[in-house]
Amino acid sequence: MRILFVLENYLPHIGGVEIVFKNLAEGLIKLGHEVSIVTHRIRGTKKFEVINDVKIYRVDCLNSRYWFTFLSIPTILRLIKDFDLIHTTSFNGAPPAWFVSKLTRKRCIITIHEVWINKWNALTEMSWINCKVHNLLERLIYLLNFDRYICVSKSTQKQLICKGISKGKTSVIYNGVDYELWDLEKHDGNKIREKLNLNNSFVYFFSGRPGISKGLEYLIKAVSSVSKQIPNSKLLAIVSKDQAYEKRYRYIIGLIKKLRLKDKIVLLNPVSYKDLPAYLKAADCVVVPSLAEGFGFAVAEACAMGIPVVASNTTSIPEVISGKYILVKPKSTKELVEGITKAFHHQFKRMPLKKFKMDENVNNYLKEYQRLL
Repeated sequence: MRILFVLENYLPHIGGVEIVFKNLAEGLIKLGHEVSIVTHRIRGTKKFEVINDVKIYRVDCLNSRYWFTFLSIPTILRLIKDFDLIHTTSFNGAPPAWFVSKLTRKRCIITIHEVWINKWNALTEMSWINCKVHNLLERLIYLLNFDRYICVSKSTQKQLICKGISKGKTSVIYNGVDYELWDLEKHDGNKIREKLNLNNSFVYFFSGRPGISKGLEYLIKAVSSVSKQIPNSKLLAIVSKDQAYEKRYRYIIGLIKKLRLKDKIVLLNPVSYKDLPAYLKAADCVVVPSLAEGFGFAVAEACAMGIPVVASNTTSIPEVISGKYILVKPKSTKELVEGITKAFHHQFKRMPLKKFKMDENVNNYLKEYQRLL
Protein backbone atom coordinates (compact mmCIF):
# COMPACT_ATOMS: atom_id res chain seq x y z
CA MET A 1 0.00 0.00 0.00
CA ARG A 2 1.18 3.55 -0.76
CA ILE A 3 0.18 6.36 1.62
CA LEU A 4 0.86 10.07 1.18
CA PHE A 5 0.83 12.04 4.42
CA VAL A 6 0.05 15.77 4.25
CA LEU A 7 1.16 17.34 7.54
CA GLU A 8 1.89 20.97 8.30
CA ASN A 9 4.70 19.89 10.67
CA TYR A 10 7.10 16.95 10.72
CA LEU A 11 10.64 16.20 11.88
CA PRO A 12 12.80 17.95 12.98
CA HIS A 13 9.86 19.92 14.43
CA ILE A 14 9.01 17.98 17.59
CA GLY A 15 5.63 17.77 19.28
CA GLY A 16 3.05 15.17 20.17
CA VAL A 17 1.51 15.13 16.68
CA GLU A 18 4.92 14.81 15.01
CA ILE A 19 5.80 11.83 17.24
CA VAL A 20 2.47 10.17 16.35
CA PHE A 21 3.09 10.41 12.62
CA LYS A 22 6.77 9.54 12.87
CA ASN A 23 5.87 6.29 14.63
CA LEU A 24 3.03 5.56 12.21
CA ALA A 25 5.04 6.29 9.06
CA GLU A 26 8.05 4.25 10.17
CA GLY A 27 5.80 1.44 11.43
CA LEU A 28 4.08 1.21 8.05
CA ILE A 29 7.41 1.08 6.24
CA LYS A 30 8.59 -1.77 8.48
CA LEU A 31 5.52 -3.71 7.32
CA GLY A 32 6.50 -3.19 3.68
CA HIS A 33 4.31 -0.23 2.75
CA GLU A 34 5.46 2.95 0.98
CA VAL A 35 5.16 6.28 2.77
CA SER A 36 5.96 9.84 1.72
CA ILE A 37 5.28 13.05 3.62
CA VAL A 38 4.52 16.54 2.35
CA THR A 39 5.17 19.12 5.06
CA HIS A 40 6.11 22.77 5.47
CA ARG A 41 9.79 23.64 5.38
CA ILE A 42 11.28 25.16 8.51
CA ARG A 43 14.57 27.02 8.51
CA GLY A 44 17.69 24.91 8.16
CA THR A 45 15.97 21.87 6.64
CA LYS A 46 16.35 20.33 3.19
CA LYS A 47 13.64 20.49 0.55
CA PHE A 48 13.84 16.71 0.24
CA GLU A 49 15.40 14.03 2.40
CA VAL A 50 14.84 10.47 3.56
CA ILE A 51 14.67 9.76 7.31
CA ASN A 52 14.38 6.12 8.34
CA ASP A 53 13.16 5.25 4.81
CA VAL A 54 10.40 7.88 4.96
CA LYS A 55 10.56 10.27 1.98
CA ILE A 56 9.99 13.86 3.10
CA TYR A 57 9.07 16.65 0.70
CA ARG A 58 9.23 20.10 2.30
CA VAL A 59 7.38 23.09 0.87
CA ASP A 60 8.72 26.63 1.24
CA CYS A 61 5.96 28.60 2.94
CA LEU A 62 7.43 32.10 3.38
CA ASN A 63 8.40 31.17 6.95
CA SER A 64 4.74 30.74 7.92
CA ARG A 65 3.00 27.39 8.28
CA TYR A 66 -0.31 29.06 7.40
CA TRP A 67 0.76 29.40 3.77
CA PHE A 68 1.13 25.60 3.65
CA THR A 69 -2.63 25.39 3.03
CA PHE A 70 -2.15 26.93 -0.41
CA LEU A 71 1.50 26.43 -1.38
CA SER A 72 1.49 22.67 -0.76
CA ILE A 73 -1.14 21.93 -3.42
CA PRO A 74 1.24 21.73 -6.44
CA THR A 75 3.53 19.26 -4.61
CA ILE A 76 0.62 17.08 -3.48
CA LEU A 77 -0.80 17.07 -7.02
CA ARG A 78 2.57 16.09 -8.47
CA LEU A 79 3.00 13.16 -6.07
CA ILE A 80 -0.52 11.81 -5.63
CA LYS A 81 -0.63 9.78 -8.87
CA ASP A 82 1.80 7.29 -7.29
CA PHE A 83 -0.20 6.82 -4.08
CA ASP A 84 -3.36 4.96 -3.05
CA LEU A 85 -4.70 7.48 -0.54
CA ILE A 86 -3.98 10.64 1.43
CA HIS A 87 -3.74 10.83 5.23
CA THR A 88 -3.79 14.25 6.89
CA THR A 89 -4.51 15.94 10.21
CA SER A 90 -5.76 19.30 11.41
CA PHE A 91 -5.12 22.12 10.84
CA ASN A 92 -3.26 23.62 7.85
CA GLY A 93 -2.68 20.31 6.06
CA ALA A 94 -6.36 19.34 6.00
CA PRO A 95 -7.75 21.71 3.30
CA PRO A 96 -5.10 21.01 0.62
CA ALA A 97 -5.26 17.25 1.31
CA TRP A 98 -9.07 17.32 0.94
CA PHE A 99 -8.91 19.52 -2.19
CA VAL A 100 -6.43 17.26 -4.01
CA SER A 101 -8.34 14.13 -2.97
CA LYS A 102 -11.54 15.48 -4.51
CA LEU A 103 -9.72 16.68 -7.62
CA THR A 104 -8.04 13.31 -8.20
CA ARG A 105 -10.75 11.08 -6.70
CA LYS A 106 -8.35 9.64 -4.16
CA ARG A 107 -9.58 8.62 -0.70
CA CYS A 108 -8.63 10.95 2.16
CA ILE A 109 -8.50 10.15 5.87
CA ILE A 110 -8.02 12.73 8.64
CA THR A 111 -6.80 12.27 12.21
CA ILE A 112 -8.40 14.62 14.75
CA HIS A 113 -6.36 15.16 17.92
CA GLU A 114 -8.42 17.83 19.67
CA VAL A 115 -11.59 19.82 19.03
CA TRP A 116 -11.17 23.45 20.03
CA ILE A 117 -14.28 25.05 18.56
CA ASN A 118 -15.49 27.77 20.99
CA LYS A 119 -12.41 27.12 23.16
CA TRP A 120 -9.74 29.15 21.34
CA ASN A 121 -10.16 32.19 23.59
CA ALA A 122 -9.93 30.03 26.73
CA LEU A 123 -7.02 27.82 25.65
CA THR A 124 -4.81 30.36 23.87
CA GLU A 125 -3.78 33.96 24.31
CA MET A 126 -4.60 34.92 20.75
CA SER A 127 -6.33 38.22 20.14
CA TRP A 128 -10.14 38.24 19.94
CA ILE A 129 -10.07 38.46 16.15
CA ASN A 130 -7.47 35.65 15.81
CA CYS A 131 -9.60 33.38 17.99
CA LYS A 132 -12.62 34.13 15.80
CA VAL A 133 -10.62 33.37 12.64
CA HIS A 134 -9.22 30.08 14.01
CA ASN A 135 -12.66 29.09 15.28
CA LEU A 136 -14.10 29.69 11.80
CA LEU A 137 -11.27 27.81 10.08
CA GLU A 138 -11.71 24.81 12.37
CA ARG A 139 -15.46 24.77 11.67
CA LEU A 140 -14.72 24.87 7.93
CA ILE A 141 -12.40 21.86 8.24
CA TYR A 142 -15.21 19.83 9.83
CA LEU A 143 -17.55 20.87 7.03
CA LEU A 144 -15.24 19.24 4.46
CA ASN A 145 -16.38 15.75 3.59
CA PHE A 146 -13.43 13.50 4.48
CA ASP A 147 -13.81 9.79 3.84
CA ARG A 148 -12.90 8.84 7.40
CA TYR A 149 -12.29 10.65 10.70
CA ILE A 150 -9.89 9.03 13.17
CA CYS A 151 -10.04 10.30 16.76
CA VAL A 152 -7.17 9.73 19.19
CA SER A 153 -9.52 9.22 22.15
CA LYS A 154 -13.19 8.65 22.92
CA SER A 155 -13.25 12.15 24.37
CA THR A 156 -12.18 13.63 21.03
CA GLN A 157 -14.68 11.42 19.17
CA LYS A 158 -17.53 12.60 21.40
CA GLN A 159 -16.61 16.25 20.82
CA LEU A 160 -16.38 15.70 17.05
CA ILE A 161 -19.79 14.04 16.89
CA CYS A 162 -21.22 16.99 18.83
CA LYS A 163 -19.93 19.24 16.02
CA GLY A 164 -21.99 17.38 13.44
CA ILE A 165 -19.73 14.59 12.17
CA SER A 166 -21.62 11.31 11.70
CA LYS A 167 -20.57 8.70 14.26
CA GLY A 168 -20.48 6.11 11.47
CA LYS A 169 -17.65 8.00 9.77
CA THR A 170 -15.48 8.07 12.92
CA SER A 171 -13.22 5.57 14.67
CA VAL A 172 -11.05 5.77 17.77
CA ILE A 173 -7.39 4.82 17.39
CA TYR A 174 -5.30 5.61 20.44
CA ASN A 175 -1.82 6.99 19.86
CA GLY A 176 1.02 4.53 20.36
CA VAL A 177 3.56 4.80 23.19
CA ASP A 178 7.15 3.61 22.74
CA TYR A 179 7.39 1.25 25.71
CA GLU A 180 11.01 0.40 24.90
CA LEU A 181 11.94 4.04 25.41
CA TRP A 182 9.63 4.60 28.38
CA ASP A 183 11.05 1.67 30.36
CA LEU A 184 11.91 2.53 33.97
CA GLU A 185 14.75 0.03 34.11
CA LYS A 186 16.63 1.57 31.17
CA HIS A 187 17.19 4.99 32.73
CA ASP A 188 19.17 6.44 35.62
CA GLY A 189 17.39 9.21 37.48
CA ASN A 190 20.07 9.39 40.19
CA LYS A 191 22.51 11.16 37.86
CA ILE A 192 19.90 13.81 37.17
CA ARG A 193 19.16 14.28 40.87
CA GLU A 194 22.87 14.58 41.65
CA LYS A 195 23.53 17.00 38.79
CA LEU A 196 20.62 19.23 39.85
CA ASN A 197 21.27 18.88 43.59
CA LEU A 198 17.93 17.18 44.24
CA ASN A 199 19.10 14.16 46.22
CA ASN A 200 17.27 15.12 49.42
CA SER A 201 14.20 16.61 47.77
CA PHE A 202 10.70 15.43 46.95
CA VAL A 203 10.61 16.16 43.23
CA TYR A 204 7.41 16.80 41.28
CA PHE A 205 7.89 17.10 37.54
CA PHE A 206 6.35 19.02 34.61
CA SER A 207 7.34 18.90 30.95
CA GLY A 208 5.72 20.67 28.05
CA ARG A 209 4.78 23.93 26.40
CA PRO A 210 3.96 27.03 28.45
CA GLY A 211 0.76 27.52 26.42
CA ILE A 212 -2.46 28.24 28.30
CA SER A 213 -3.94 24.81 27.52
CA LYS A 214 -1.14 23.09 29.48
CA GLY A 215 -2.10 24.83 32.75
CA LEU A 216 1.48 25.49 33.88
CA GLU A 217 0.60 28.78 35.58
CA TYR A 218 -1.72 26.97 38.02
CA LEU A 219 1.12 24.63 38.97
CA ILE A 220 3.50 27.57 39.47
CA LYS A 221 0.94 29.23 41.74
CA ALA A 222 0.72 25.99 43.76
CA VAL A 223 4.47 25.79 44.47
CA SER A 224 4.54 28.04 47.53
CA SER A 225 1.75 26.08 49.28
CA VAL A 226 3.31 22.75 48.30
CA SER A 227 6.58 23.91 49.89
CA LYS A 228 4.74 24.64 53.15
CA GLN A 229 3.18 21.16 53.13
CA ILE A 230 6.40 19.45 51.97
CA PRO A 231 9.37 21.62 53.07
CA ASN A 232 11.99 19.69 51.08
CA SER A 233 10.03 19.72 47.80
CA LYS A 234 11.14 21.07 44.42
CA LEU A 235 9.34 21.52 41.12
CA LEU A 236 11.48 20.26 38.24
CA ALA A 237 10.10 21.82 35.05
CA ILE A 238 11.27 21.37 31.46
CA VAL A 239 9.53 24.08 29.50
CA SER A 240 9.57 24.69 25.76
CA LYS A 241 11.15 27.95 24.56
CA ASP A 242 9.70 27.64 21.06
CA GLN A 243 9.27 31.01 19.39
CA ALA A 244 5.51 30.48 19.19
CA TYR A 245 5.34 30.50 23.01
CA GLU A 246 7.90 33.24 23.67
CA LYS A 247 5.35 35.57 25.28
CA ARG A 248 3.95 32.83 27.52
CA TYR A 249 7.46 31.74 28.53
CA ARG A 250 8.24 35.30 29.61
CA TYR A 251 4.98 35.33 31.57
CA ILE A 252 5.96 32.13 33.41
CA ILE A 253 9.42 33.54 34.23
CA GLY A 254 7.78 36.74 35.48
CA LEU A 255 5.33 34.76 37.62
CA ILE A 256 8.17 32.80 39.23
CA LYS A 257 9.97 36.07 40.08
CA LYS A 258 6.80 37.75 41.33
CA LEU A 259 5.99 34.86 43.67
CA ARG A 260 9.66 34.57 44.76
CA LEU A 261 9.87 30.91 43.84
CA LYS A 262 13.37 30.81 42.36
CA ASP A 263 14.71 28.54 45.13
CA LYS A 264 11.74 26.18 44.90
CA ILE A 265 11.81 25.55 41.14
CA VAL A 266 14.44 24.02 38.87
CA LEU A 267 13.59 25.34 35.41
CA LEU A 268 15.33 23.64 32.49
CA ASN A 269 15.51 24.15 28.75
CA PRO A 270 14.04 21.37 26.58
CA VAL A 271 16.04 18.13 26.31
CA SER A 272 16.02 15.57 23.52
CA TYR A 273 13.05 13.20 23.45
CA LYS A 274 15.27 10.15 24.08
CA ASP A 275 16.74 11.81 27.20
CA LEU A 276 13.40 12.81 28.70
CA PRO A 277 12.65 9.46 30.45
CA ALA A 278 15.70 9.90 32.73
CA TYR A 279 14.22 13.16 34.02
CA LEU A 280 10.91 11.44 34.72
CA LYS A 281 12.74 8.74 36.64
CA ALA A 282 14.38 11.47 38.75
CA ALA A 283 10.91 12.57 39.87
CA ASP A 284 8.74 11.30 42.71
CA CYS A 285 5.60 12.23 40.79
CA VAL A 286 4.61 13.81 37.49
CA VAL A 287 2.09 16.66 37.34
CA VAL A 288 -0.08 17.25 34.26
CA PRO A 289 -2.24 20.33 34.99
CA SER A 290 -3.69 20.58 31.46
CA LEU A 291 -6.98 22.29 30.70
CA ALA A 292 -7.55 20.02 27.69
CA GLU A 293 -5.80 17.03 26.09
CA GLY A 294 -6.68 15.14 22.93
CA PHE A 295 -4.73 12.09 24.11
CA GLY A 296 -2.25 13.07 26.81
CA PHE A 297 1.20 11.70 26.01
CA ALA A 298 2.67 13.15 29.22
CA VAL A 299 0.17 11.08 31.22
CA ALA A 300 0.61 7.83 29.26
CA GLU A 301 4.42 8.04 29.29
CA ALA A 302 4.62 8.66 33.05
CA CYS A 303 2.21 5.79 33.66
CA ALA A 304 4.33 3.54 31.41
CA MET A 305 7.29 4.17 33.72
CA GLY A 306 5.26 3.44 36.83
CA ILE A 307 5.64 6.99 38.16
CA PRO A 308 2.69 8.41 40.16
CA VAL A 309 0.73 11.05 38.23
CA VAL A 310 -1.25 14.04 39.46
CA ALA A 311 -3.40 15.18 36.53
CA SER A 312 -6.43 17.26 35.63
CA ASN A 313 -9.72 15.42 35.48
CA THR A 314 -10.59 16.63 32.00
CA THR A 315 -11.15 15.55 28.38
CA SER A 316 -9.12 12.41 27.54
CA ILE A 317 -6.98 12.20 30.68
CA PRO A 318 -9.33 9.91 32.70
CA GLU A 319 -9.41 7.35 29.85
CA VAL A 320 -5.60 7.37 29.41
CA ILE A 321 -4.40 7.46 33.02
CA SER A 322 -3.60 4.28 34.98
CA GLY A 323 -1.16 2.89 37.54
CA LYS A 324 -0.79 5.20 40.56
CA TYR A 325 -2.68 8.42 40.03
CA ILE A 326 -4.64 11.32 41.50
CA LEU A 327 -7.14 13.32 39.45
CA VAL A 328 -7.78 16.97 40.33
CA LYS A 329 -10.07 19.73 39.14
CA PRO A 330 -8.65 21.73 36.19
CA LYS A 331 -7.56 25.33 36.94
CA SER A 332 -7.58 24.60 40.68
CA THR A 333 -4.35 25.54 42.43
CA LYS A 334 -5.85 24.30 45.70
CA GLU A 335 -6.54 20.82 44.32
CA LEU A 336 -3.07 20.66 42.74
CA VAL A 337 -1.56 21.32 46.17
CA GLU A 338 -3.76 18.64 47.70
CA GLY A 339 -2.95 16.18 44.91
CA ILE A 340 0.83 16.66 45.15
CA THR A 341 0.62 16.37 48.95
CA LYS A 342 -1.33 13.12 48.58
CA ALA A 343 1.35 11.85 46.21
CA PHE A 344 3.98 12.63 48.85
CA HIS A 345 2.00 10.53 51.35
CA HIS A 346 1.43 7.72 48.78
CA GLN A 347 -2.34 8.25 48.85
CA PHE A 348 -3.02 7.24 45.25
CA LYS A 349 -5.77 5.61 43.35
CA ARG A 350 -4.49 2.48 41.63
CA MET A 351 -5.46 0.52 38.55
CA PRO A 352 -3.63 -1.87 36.19
CA LEU A 353 -1.49 -0.22 33.52
CA LYS A 354 -3.32 0.67 30.32
CA LYS A 355 -1.09 -0.02 27.33
CA PHE A 356 -1.21 1.89 24.06
CA LYS A 357 1.03 -0.20 21.82
CA MET A 358 2.55 1.21 18.66
CA ASP A 359 2.00 -1.96 16.64
CA GLU A 360 -1.70 -1.85 17.51
CA ASN A 361 -1.82 1.79 16.41
CA VAL A 362 -0.22 0.94 13.04
CA ASN A 363 -2.40 -2.14 12.47
CA ASN A 364 -5.58 -0.25 13.31
CA TYR A 365 -4.69 2.46 10.78
CA LEU A 366 -3.99 -0.24 8.19
CA LYS A 367 -7.50 -1.63 8.74
CA GLU A 368 -8.94 1.83 8.13
CA TYR A 369 -6.91 2.22 4.92
CA GLN A 370 -8.02 -1.20 3.69
CA ARG A 371 -11.66 -0.38 4.48
CA LEU A 372 -11.45 2.76 2.34
CA LEU A 373 -9.76 1.02 -0.58
